[in-house]
Order: sequence, then C-alpha cells, then structure tokens
Amino acid sequence: MRIFAFVKIKEAIQHFADYVTNERRLAAGTTRYYVGVVESFAAYLGLLGIDGIEGIGAREVRDWQMVQMEQGKSPGTVVKQMAALRAWFKYLRRYQGLECDVMAKVATPKKPRRLPVFFREKEAETVYSGIFPDTFDGETDKLVLRMLYETGMRRSELASLTLDSVDLGSRVVKVMGKRSKERLIPIENELANNISHYLALREAIVAQQKALHPERESTRRLFVNGKGRPVSDGMVYLIVERYMGPRSSAERTSPHVFRHTFATHMLNEGANIDAIKELLGHSSLSSTEIYTHVSREHLKETYKHAHPRAHKK
Repeated sequence: MRIFAFVKIKEAIQHFADYVTNERRLAAGTTRYYVGVVESFAAYLGLLGIDGIEGIGAREVRDWQMVQMEQGKSPGTVVKQMAALRAWFKYLRRYQGLECDVMAKVATPKKPRRLPVFFREKEAETVYSGIFPDTFDGETDKLVLRMLYETGMRRSELASLTLDSVDLGSRVVKVMGKRSKERLIPIENELANNISHYLALREAIVAQQKALHPERESTRRLFVNGKGRPVSDGMVYLIVERYMGPRSSAERTSPHVFRHTFATHMLNEGANIDAIKELLGHSSLSSTEIYTHVSREHLKETYKHAHPRAHKK
C-alpha cells in the first residue's frame, strides 16, 4: 500500500492550493502555475481512469512528461513543470499519507544553458567615443557605462556606490554584492582619472543644488543626475539602452550585458577564471564557467569568418 487512506486527486489539488497559498505563502503567480500544472497532470490521469492518488506512480509521471515534450514543450518548460509536480508530491507525502516518493524515480530533462549575450569589442569601445552630450548628465552617463564595462559589477551594485566606495589612492572600488558580501575591484589609471574628474563636477552640481534647495539633504551616492538626485537602478538600465541600443547588434542591451562583456573579454585576453570569479562576486566557480563556453563560441566564429579553409566544403 502506498497510502494510508484513499484520497481523490481533485480533493488533493484543492488542499494543495490552500497549502501553497496560506502555509508556504508562495507568490500568487507561482501558486497559479503550480496548481495549473497539477491540474493538467490530473486531466491526463483522468484519461487513464486514475482518480485517486494511490493510483499514481513514477510511470505515469514519466509518460506525462514525454507527452509534454512531444507537444513541443521546451526542456526548460518541462523542468519547471516537474518542479511543480515535485512540490505537489512532497505535499502528498507530508499531509495526505502518500508513502512512495514518486519523483525519486523520475529523471528531469536537462535544461539547456543559454550562453550569455555580450557586446563585441568594437561595440563596447563606443563608450570611449564622443557620443555623450557636453553636460553633467552626459558625464554621468559616460562614467556609468565605462564603470560597467571595466568592473563587471551589477547595476544595483553600481547604483549603490557611495563616495566612500572609491579609493583613488589605492585604485580600487569597494562593492557590496549579494548577501552583503563585500569585494574590492581594481581600476586602471584612466578610469581613476575619469572618476576624479567626475567627482569635481559632481561637487559643483551638489553645491549648486544645495544653494537652490537648502532644505534638501545631500546624497552620499556616487552617481547623481543634473539635479543632484541619486541615479537609480532603473536609470542605469535606461542609460545603457539609450547609448548601446542603436550601436549594438546584441539581441538585447542591458547593464547585465556589460557584466557578461567584462567577463568574456577578460577571458579572451587570458585572464584566470578564478580571478574573474572573484571580480564578479560569484559564490561558486560553476557560475563563472559559462564564460568559457562563450569564449569557445567566439573562437569558433572568428575561425569560421577568418580562416580561408573554413569556407571550403
């Protein structure tokens, strides 16, 4: 016997919906997805004449999984569906008396790992050209893009930088990453000079705004706009889109693409992958190793277009 008492699948789904909503407190969208997947699976079981949870085994799950893939569902989608079923069966074992760990005998398809999108070197180099307006906001935009490219930091990390984050004497930027993990990123002389120049302009802007609005408390954030207000995460995104959108062939443009670009270009130039891991603030090397695949694809593409024998049949 797999269970202690006969439980109807329909009834079990209703209790599961209440469980993930009220006890696990999952987001409404996640709850709808989980319940929707289970209901779809239950409809398949109904075609097999199974209406109680005691009739469900690993075979039924594997067969349903195969049906999903035959219908054209991507491996990534099927992985998500299996996660929903895993949550349901875990609930059944804990609260509905199901004895068998059904999902233990179900192999989930491997989710293909998408290679990160990155800017080509010529595209990234445009941030050093004369594309910026001769205004304070233009200076802010310029330094934002250059720091994204030269440090690989996340947009939230960049927007959160304060005046105390930059040590021009030691040529380092102190970044507060995920889970409040602090790291130091070295900067080269030209970028340090760019920051020094920006700080002088920033001081003048902040002083000007303070004179106009003496009641306003000055911000310690490094990046501010022409009104002395801090540059937000969203503003960083818009800055990248404004300048890189018209100038890049990448399928998308965002601050995170600059992060991928930083890592990819560093690797292409022979940087040690462990060093790149530390600079990016990754907790595990597996997160960084994806860039080795990007580098290989870049080399293949270069060979394909450059080697005279690559075009031979």
